[in-house]
Amino acid sequence: MDRVRIDKWLWAARFFKTRALASRACDLGRIESNGADAKPARDVRIGDMLRIKNAGGEFQIEVLGLSEMRGPASTAQKLYQESDASREMRMKLAEERKAMPHFEATREGKPSKRDRREIGRLRGRT
Repeated sequence: MDRVRIDKWLWAARFFKTRALASRACDLGRIESNGADAKPARDVRIGDMLRIKNAGGEFQIEVLGLSEMRGPASTAQKLYQESDASREMRMKLAEERKAMPHFEATREGKPSKRDRREIGRLRGRT
């Protein structure tokens, strides 16, 4: 096997939970292969440079192996190598997110009768 569809590879490398999500990310332009936007059917080859934007952050990786089958995480991590700059940037952003104040809801439980009336007024139900 010398090439694999990019959506299958992203799913097998565990960047996305399902192949449909990987395909959708390609369609939305969140995946770049060697500097160009990648469509789901684009082939991935060993040595390709990919830029992947997902919920975990932005990854810049080099493809080291190919697989069409999803396996354990330890096997998936051997399919690619993340650049040091990418890893440092993700760690920096994670630290910034942790430092941001976390807002919690002031009320707990279900709304009171007064709150329900206010919600009804806001929704246009008098």
